[in-house]
Amino acid sequence: MGLEGKVIITCAVTGSIHTPSMSKFLPVTAAEIADAAIGAAEAGAAVLHLHARNPVTGEPDQTVAAYEPFLQAIKRRTDAVINVTTGAGHGMTLEQRLEPARVFAPEVASLNMGSMNFGLFPMLNRYKDFKHDWEAKALERSRDFVFRNTFADIEYVLGTLQPLDVRFEFECYDTAHLYNLRHFLDRGLVKPPLFIQTIFGILGGIGTHAEDVAHMRRTADRLFGSQYEWSVLGAGRSQMRIAAMAASMGGHVRVGLEDSLFKSRDQLATNQEQVRQVRQIIEGLGLTVATPDEARQILHLKGQHLVRI
Repeated sequence: MGLEGKVIITCAVTGSIHTPSMSKFLPVTAAEIADAAIGAAEAGAAVLHLHARNPVTGEPDQTVAAYEPFLQAIKRRTDAVINVTTGAGHGMTLEQRLEPARVFAPEVASLNMGSMNFGLFPMLNRYKDFKHDWEAKALERSRDFVFRNTFADIEYVLGTLQPLDVRFEFECYDTAHLYNLRHFLDRGLVKPPLFIQTIFGILGGIGTHAEDVAHMRRTADRLFGSQYEWSVLGAGRSQMRIAAMAASMGGHVRVGLEDSLFKSRDQLATNQEQVRQVRQIIEGLGLTVATPDEARQILHLKGQHLVRI
Protein backbone atom coordinates (compact mmCIF):
# COMPACT_ATOMS: atom_id res chain seq x y z
CA MET A 1 0.00 0.00 0.00
CA GLY A 2 1.02 3.59 -0.53
CA LEU A 3 0.50 4.26 3.19
CA GLU A 4 1.23 1.21 5.29
CA GLY A 5 -1.86 -0.22 7.00
CA LYS A 6 -4.26 2.39 5.57
CA VAL A 7 -7.41 0.95 4.03
CA ILE A 8 -9.56 3.01 1.67
CA ILE A 9 -13.29 2.46 2.08
CA THR A 10 -15.35 3.25 -1.00
CA CYS A 11 -19.12 3.52 -0.59
CA ALA A 12 -21.30 3.00 -3.68
CA VAL A 13 -24.47 4.58 -2.37
CA THR A 14 -27.20 3.68 -4.89
CA GLY A 15 -25.93 2.24 -8.19
CA SER A 16 -28.25 1.00 -10.93
CA ILE A 17 -28.60 -2.68 -10.00
CA HIS A 18 -31.16 -2.67 -7.21
CA THR A 19 -34.61 -1.17 -7.60
CA PRO A 20 -36.61 0.99 -5.18
CA SER A 21 -39.00 -1.82 -4.22
CA MET A 22 -36.15 -3.88 -2.81
CA SER A 23 -35.22 -1.59 0.07
CA LYS A 24 -36.73 1.42 1.78
CA PHE A 25 -33.17 2.62 2.39
CA LEU A 26 -32.13 2.77 -1.28
CA PRO A 27 -31.51 6.48 -2.05
CA VAL A 28 -33.47 7.78 -5.02
CA THR A 29 -33.88 11.56 -4.87
CA ALA A 30 -30.94 13.96 -5.03
CA ALA A 31 -31.44 14.84 -1.36
CA GLU A 32 -31.50 11.16 -0.36
CA ILE A 33 -28.35 10.40 -2.37
CA ALA A 34 -26.54 13.38 -0.88
CA ASP A 35 -27.57 12.50 2.68
CA ALA A 36 -26.60 8.84 2.20
CA ALA A 37 -23.22 9.80 0.75
CA ILE A 38 -22.46 12.26 3.53
CA GLY A 39 -23.52 9.74 6.18
CA ALA A 40 -21.19 7.19 4.62
CA ALA A 41 -18.34 9.71 4.64
CA GLU A 42 -18.98 10.53 8.29
CA ALA A 43 -18.77 6.80 9.09
CA GLY A 44 -15.39 6.49 7.37
CA ALA A 45 -15.82 6.22 3.60
CA ALA A 46 -13.02 8.14 1.88
CA VAL A 47 -14.42 7.64 -1.64
CA LEU A 48 -18.05 8.05 -2.73
CA HIS A 49 -19.01 6.12 -5.88
CA LEU A 50 -22.05 7.89 -7.31
CA HIS A 51 -24.95 7.19 -9.65
CA ALA A 52 -28.11 9.23 -10.17
CA ARG A 53 -31.74 8.16 -10.35
CA ASN A 54 -35.03 9.58 -11.53
CA PRO A 55 -36.50 11.11 -8.36
CA VAL A 56 -40.02 9.82 -9.07
CA THR A 57 -39.50 6.33 -10.49
CA GLY A 58 -36.02 5.50 -9.21
CA GLU A 59 -34.78 4.51 -12.68
CA PRO A 60 -31.08 5.10 -13.41
CA ASP A 61 -30.63 8.63 -14.77
CA GLN A 62 -27.33 9.66 -16.32
CA THR A 63 -28.20 13.28 -17.11
CA VAL A 64 -26.10 16.15 -15.85
CA ALA A 65 -29.22 17.70 -14.33
CA ALA A 66 -29.78 14.62 -12.17
CA TYR A 67 -26.22 14.69 -10.80
CA GLU A 68 -25.71 18.38 -10.18
CA PRO A 69 -27.85 18.85 -7.03
CA PHE A 70 -26.31 16.03 -5.03
CA LEU A 71 -22.77 16.67 -6.25
CA GLN A 72 -23.08 20.27 -5.09
CA ALA A 73 -24.35 19.16 -1.69
CA ILE A 74 -21.64 16.54 -1.27
CA LYS A 75 -18.84 18.95 -2.19
CA ARG A 76 -20.24 21.54 0.19
CA ARG A 77 -20.68 19.19 3.15
CA THR A 78 -17.76 16.73 3.01
CA ASP A 79 -14.20 16.47 1.72
CA ALA A 80 -14.65 12.86 0.58
CA VAL A 81 -13.40 11.88 -2.87
CA ILE A 82 -16.11 12.17 -5.55
CA ASN A 83 -16.25 9.21 -7.95
CA VAL A 84 -18.76 9.40 -10.83
CA THR A 85 -19.80 6.27 -12.69
CA THR A 86 -19.38 5.76 -16.42
CA GLY A 87 -21.14 2.39 -16.14
CA ALA A 88 -24.57 3.92 -15.55
CA GLY A 89 -27.65 1.90 -16.53
CA HIS A 90 -28.55 -0.84 -18.99
CA GLY A 91 -29.14 0.28 -22.56
CA MET A 92 -27.54 3.73 -22.31
CA THR A 93 -25.17 4.90 -25.01
CA LEU A 94 -21.53 5.48 -24.24
CA GLU A 95 -22.04 9.24 -24.64
CA GLN A 96 -24.89 9.16 -22.10
CA ARG A 97 -22.81 7.14 -19.68
CA LEU A 98 -19.83 9.48 -20.00
CA GLU A 99 -21.53 12.87 -19.91
CA PRO A 100 -21.65 13.58 -16.13
CA ALA A 101 -17.96 12.70 -15.69
CA ARG A 102 -17.05 14.82 -18.72
CA VAL A 103 -18.95 17.84 -17.39
CA PHE A 104 -17.97 17.64 -13.72
CA ALA A 105 -14.40 16.26 -14.05
CA PRO A 106 -14.48 14.34 -10.75
CA GLU A 107 -11.36 13.14 -8.99
CA VAL A 108 -12.26 9.56 -9.95
CA ALA A 109 -14.54 7.95 -12.52
CA SER A 110 -15.34 4.27 -12.74
CA LEU A 111 -14.31 2.48 -15.94
CA ASN A 112 -15.37 -1.07 -16.78
CA MET A 113 -12.58 -3.04 -18.39
CA GLY A 114 -14.47 -5.32 -20.74
CA SER A 115 -17.79 -6.33 -22.26
CA MET A 116 -19.73 -9.01 -20.39
CA ASN A 117 -23.05 -10.65 -19.75
CA PHE A 118 -24.55 -8.90 -16.72
CA GLY A 119 -27.37 -11.00 -15.33
CA LEU A 120 -29.72 -9.46 -12.79
CA PHE A 121 -32.75 -11.59 -13.70
CA PRO A 122 -32.24 -14.11 -10.84
CA MET A 123 -33.50 -11.38 -8.49
CA LEU A 124 -36.96 -11.99 -10.00
CA ASN A 125 -37.00 -15.18 -7.92
CA ARG A 126 -36.67 -13.14 -4.72
CA TYR A 127 -38.83 -10.11 -5.44
CA LYS A 128 -42.39 -10.32 -6.78
CA ASP A 129 -44.09 -7.04 -5.89
CA PHE A 130 -42.77 -3.88 -7.53
CA LYS A 131 -43.86 -0.27 -7.12
CA HIS A 132 -42.95 0.71 -10.70
CA ASP A 133 -43.49 -1.06 -14.02
CA TRP A 134 -39.89 -0.60 -15.13
CA GLU A 135 -38.36 -2.63 -12.29
CA ALA A 136 -39.32 -6.18 -13.25
CA LYS A 137 -38.85 -5.37 -16.94
CA ALA A 138 -35.31 -4.15 -16.34
CA LEU A 139 -34.40 -7.29 -14.42
CA GLU A 140 -35.85 -9.51 -17.14
CA ARG A 141 -34.04 -7.59 -19.90
CA SER A 142 -30.72 -8.49 -18.32
CA ARG A 143 -31.29 -12.10 -19.43
CA ASP A 144 -30.45 -10.98 -22.97
CA PHE A 145 -28.11 -8.05 -22.27
CA VAL A 146 -24.41 -7.61 -22.98
CA PHE A 147 -22.79 -4.78 -21.02
CA ARG A 148 -20.72 -3.23 -23.79
CA ASN A 149 -17.21 -1.98 -23.02
CA THR A 150 -15.16 -2.52 -26.16
CA PHE A 151 -11.52 -1.55 -26.58
CA ALA A 152 -12.69 1.44 -28.64
CA ASP A 153 -15.16 2.44 -25.89
CA ILE A 154 -12.45 2.26 -23.22
CA GLU A 155 -10.02 4.27 -25.35
CA TYR A 156 -12.71 6.92 -25.85
CA VAL A 157 -13.37 7.26 -22.12
CA LEU A 158 -9.66 7.47 -21.38
CA GLY A 159 -9.11 10.05 -24.11
CA THR A 160 -12.03 12.15 -22.89
CA LEU A 161 -11.40 12.14 -19.15
CA GLN A 162 -7.62 11.92 -18.70
CA PRO A 163 -7.06 15.44 -20.11
CA LEU A 164 -9.36 16.62 -17.30
CA ASP A 165 -7.02 14.96 -14.74
CA VAL A 166 -9.65 12.38 -13.86
CA ARG A 167 -8.26 9.11 -12.53
CA PHE A 168 -10.08 5.80 -12.62
CA GLU A 169 -11.61 3.05 -10.56
CA PHE A 170 -10.87 0.23 -13.01
CA GLU A 171 -13.71 -2.25 -12.53
CA CYS A 172 -12.58 -5.80 -13.28
CA TYR A 173 -15.24 -8.52 -13.16
CA ASP A 174 -13.01 -11.35 -14.32
CA THR A 175 -9.42 -12.27 -15.10
CA ALA A 176 -9.63 -11.12 -18.73
CA HIS A 177 -10.40 -7.59 -17.55
CA LEU A 178 -7.08 -7.50 -15.74
CA TYR A 179 -5.34 -8.50 -18.96
CA ASN A 180 -7.27 -5.79 -20.83
CA LEU A 181 -6.01 -3.23 -18.34
CA ARG A 182 -2.46 -4.51 -18.78
CA HIS A 183 -2.90 -3.95 -22.52
CA PHE A 184 -3.72 -0.29 -21.92
CA LEU A 185 -0.82 0.07 -19.50
CA ASP A 186 1.58 -1.40 -22.07
CA ARG A 187 0.35 1.15 -24.60
CA GLY A 188 0.89 4.01 -22.16
CA LEU A 189 -2.80 4.93 -22.14
CA VAL A 190 -3.16 4.55 -18.36
CA LYS A 191 -0.71 5.50 -15.65
CA PRO A 192 0.10 4.08 -12.22
CA PRO A 193 -0.90 3.83 -9.52
CA LEU A 194 -3.87 1.94 -10.97
CA PHE A 195 -6.88 1.73 -8.65
CA ILE A 196 -8.19 -1.74 -9.49
CA GLN A 197 -11.63 -2.73 -8.18
CA THR A 198 -12.06 -6.50 -8.51
CA ILE A 199 -15.73 -7.45 -8.43
CA PHE A 200 -17.09 -10.78 -7.25
CA GLY A 201 -20.56 -12.29 -7.46
CA ILE A 202 -22.21 -10.70 -10.50
CA LEU A 203 -23.73 -13.33 -12.81
CA GLY A 204 -21.51 -13.12 -15.89
CA GLY A 205 -18.35 -12.38 -13.91
CA ILE A 206 -16.13 -14.28 -11.51
CA GLY A 207 -17.66 -15.95 -8.44
CA THR A 208 -17.26 -15.36 -4.72
CA HIS A 209 -15.18 -18.37 -3.61
CA ALA A 210 -12.06 -17.56 -1.61
CA GLU A 211 -10.01 -19.07 -4.45
CA ASP A 212 -11.60 -16.59 -6.87
CA VAL A 213 -10.47 -13.70 -4.68
CA ALA A 214 -6.98 -15.12 -4.31
CA HIS A 215 -6.76 -15.80 -8.05
CA MET A 216 -7.64 -12.22 -8.96
CA ARG A 217 -5.10 -10.91 -6.45
CA ARG A 218 -2.36 -13.22 -7.71
CA THR A 219 -3.07 -12.28 -11.31
CA ALA A 220 -3.04 -8.56 -10.54
CA ASP A 221 0.22 -8.94 -8.62
CA ARG A 222 1.79 -10.73 -11.57
CA LEU A 223 0.54 -8.23 -14.15
CA PHE A 224 1.03 -4.98 -12.23
CA GLY A 225 3.48 -5.58 -9.38
CA SER A 226 3.81 -2.41 -7.32
CA GLN A 227 1.97 -0.30 -9.91
CA TYR A 228 -1.51 -0.76 -8.48
CA GLU A 229 -3.78 -0.43 -5.46
CA TRP A 230 -6.17 -3.36 -5.01
CA SER A 231 -9.76 -3.03 -3.85
CA VAL A 232 -12.65 -5.49 -3.77
CA LEU A 233 -16.40 -5.57 -3.71
CA GLY A 234 -18.48 -8.63 -3.06
CA ALA A 235 -22.03 -8.58 -4.39
CA GLY A 236 -24.90 -9.55 -2.13
CA ARG A 237 -24.29 -11.64 0.93
CA SER A 238 -20.61 -12.10 0.11
CA GLN A 239 -19.96 -8.39 0.69
CA MET A 240 -18.45 -8.41 4.18
CA ARG A 241 -16.75 -11.79 3.86
CA ILE A 242 -14.83 -10.70 0.79
CA ALA A 243 -14.08 -7.30 2.32
CA ALA A 244 -12.56 -9.04 5.34
CA MET A 245 -10.46 -11.28 3.10
CA ALA A 246 -9.15 -8.37 1.06
CA ALA A 247 -8.35 -6.19 4.05
CA SER A 248 -6.41 -9.05 5.63
CA MET A 249 -4.47 -9.40 2.35
CA GLY A 250 -3.50 -5.71 2.21
CA GLY A 251 -6.35 -4.48 0.02
CA HIS A 252 -8.95 -1.75 0.07
CA VAL A 253 -12.72 -2.35 0.23
CA ARG A 254 -15.97 -1.17 -1.28
CA VAL A 255 -19.41 -1.43 0.30
CA GLY A 256 -22.73 0.32 -0.26
CA LEU A 257 -26.28 -0.35 -1.41
CA GLU A 258 -25.20 -0.62 -5.05
CA ASP A 259 -23.51 -3.90 -4.11
CA SER A 260 -25.66 -5.29 -1.29
CA LEU A 261 -28.83 -4.18 0.48
CA PHE A 262 -28.18 -6.02 3.74
CA LYS A 263 -26.13 -5.99 6.92
CA SER A 264 -27.15 -9.57 7.78
CA ARG A 265 -29.05 -12.27 5.94
CA ASP A 266 -32.50 -10.80 6.68
CA GLN A 267 -31.80 -7.26 7.89
CA LEU A 268 -31.71 -4.34 5.45
CA ALA A 269 -28.91 -1.81 5.87
CA THR A 270 -28.23 1.82 5.21
CA ASN A 271 -25.03 2.88 3.51
CA GLN A 272 -23.76 4.34 6.76
CA GLU A 273 -24.37 1.07 8.59
CA GLN A 274 -22.41 -0.89 5.99
CA VAL A 275 -19.47 1.51 6.26
CA ARG A 276 -19.52 1.18 10.04
CA GLN A 277 -19.66 -2.60 9.74
CA VAL A 278 -16.69 -2.84 7.40
CA ARG A 279 -14.79 -0.30 9.47
CA GLN A 280 -15.15 -2.60 12.48
CA ILE A 281 -13.68 -5.44 10.43
CA ILE A 282 -10.75 -3.30 9.29
CA GLU A 283 -9.95 -1.98 12.73
CA GLY A 284 -10.39 -5.45 14.21
CA LEU A 285 -7.53 -6.54 11.95
CA GLY A 286 -5.31 -3.86 13.45
CA LEU A 287 -5.54 -1.66 10.36
CA THR A 288 -6.56 1.98 9.99
CA VAL A 289 -9.23 3.50 7.79
CA ALA A 290 -7.78 6.04 5.34
CA THR A 291 -9.02 9.61 5.44
CA PRO A 292 -10.02 11.31 2.17
CA ASP A 293 -6.67 13.13 2.02
CA GLU A 294 -4.80 9.89 2.65
CA ALA A 295 -6.80 8.27 -0.14
CA ARG A 296 -5.80 11.16 -2.41
CA GLN A 297 -2.15 10.57 -1.52
CA ILE A 298 -2.40 6.81 -2.15
CA LEU A 299 -4.24 7.19 -5.48
CA HIS A 300 -2.50 10.38 -6.69
CA LEU A 301 -5.71 12.40 -7.01
CA LYS A 302 -5.99 16.07 -7.94
CA GLY A 303 -8.10 17.27 -5.01
CA GLN A 304 -11.77 18.02 -4.55
CA HIS A 305 -11.32 21.74 -5.21
CA LEU A 306 -10.64 20.92 -8.89
CA VAL A 307 -13.96 19.10 -9.35
CA ARG A 308 -16.14 21.30 -11.57
CA ILE A 309 -19.19 21.77 -9.38
